[in-house]
Amino acid sequence: MDKRTFIGMVEAGEPLIQQAMDALREYHQAQDRGAPPEEVERLHQLAESLFQVVSDYQFRVIAKLRGKELPKLH
Repeated sequence: MDKRTFIGMVEAGEPLIQQAMDALREYHQAQDRGAPPEEVERLHQLAESLFQVVSDYQFRVIAKLRGKELPKLH
């Protein structure tokens, strides 16, 4: 894989990273303003799941760079 393709794959993940960061920010803001525990937990779970997706995406980018085939996501 050439450098341009790798950079393109990384850049493709940037909106997802921004989404995860926004969710984390919302979670912390909810904690700071004393939001109901259910809302805080919901925002925590959302942020955590988005960061897991980012991690999975980055893992797949690196695997592809190394020439490995991974199972398709459903």
